[in-house]
Amino acid sequence: MTESIHNPARRILLTGKTGQIGRELWSFLDTFGDVRAPSSSELDFTRPDALRKYLMDWRPHLIINAAAYTQVDRAEEERDLAMTVNGTAPKVMAECAAKLGAAMVHYSTDYVFDGTKHGFYKETDAPNPQNVYGITKATGDAAIQKAGCPHLIFRTSWVYGLHGHNFLLTMQRLAREQDEICVVNDQIGSPTWSRLIAQSTANILEQVLSDRAPGDVSGIEKASGIYNLTCTGWTSWYGFARAIFDTLPEEERPRLRPIPTRDYPAPAPRPANSVLSVEKLRAEFGIILPDWQGALTFCLNNQTAPDPAA
Repeated sequence: MTESIHNPARRILLTGKTGQIGRELWSFLDTFGDVRAPSSSELDFTRPDALRKYLMDWRPHLIINAAAYTQVDRAEEERDLAMTVNGTAPKVMAECAAKLGAAMVHYSTDYVFDGTKHGFYKETDAPNPQNVYGITKATGDAAIQKAGCPHLIFRTSWVYGLHGHNFLLTMQRLAREQDEICVVNDQIGSPTWSRLIAQSTANILEQVLSDRAPGDVSGIEKASGIYNLTCTGWTSWYGFARAIFDTLPEEERPRLRPIPTRDYPAPAPRPANSVLSVEKLRAEFGIILPDWQGALTFCLNNQTAPDPAA
């Protein structure tokens, strides 16, 4: 980061500071200004009026929303709660940002698509979510775009890390508990380390905020839109699990059996294809993340990954 980026007068609100992405972002953001990261009890997304008042009182220059309702299966039963957190809260934040002349960074998901496309999903492909979680996230994305504030929506997929609830940690736990594990092999996507998402976000913010006054969000306004942000390459959940278990001592590896989705019923349907094109991210910001296998190695060793700038 260049020293000119930091400006203590720039007010930045970070939500979701304990989540996979928010936790990683926290270590990058103080480079840019005065960061406030309230807890979920301090900033309750289920109370839109309180959220609106908080924003209008503090008047941030930049809102980074890393909070979300992410319990995909539970969302089928808790539709209203999921919609409030994923749809209504981003709408309120974006509307406040528009009134304040502020900008917004928001994280979306591959689950806004139905997974039937052959090939990479692009930012221009129309959403067609097949589960409640995807519907609520698509609603939030659309609300941000409609509000008219300068915004960057980063659509990612298969997020994992060393903290929180994710596939990597689940597989590591199951390897300690079970001799055989069955994993779906007919859903494909790009596993993406949360730290790389945070690192890429910081890299992009450096580009759009460099040498600008605290309230100058014209750089974000110029680049406003949706960007796919994932590691490169793709695999199945079975392939992801295999890569995780291959890092264990041979005597600690469980037997891994591939199964089709139909043999693993879940309340919420998942897209068969979650692979996203990252060409727009590279073209606009010069950023390309490493392949998912290399990123997994860095993550498991808790090492700093290569700079995502191409």
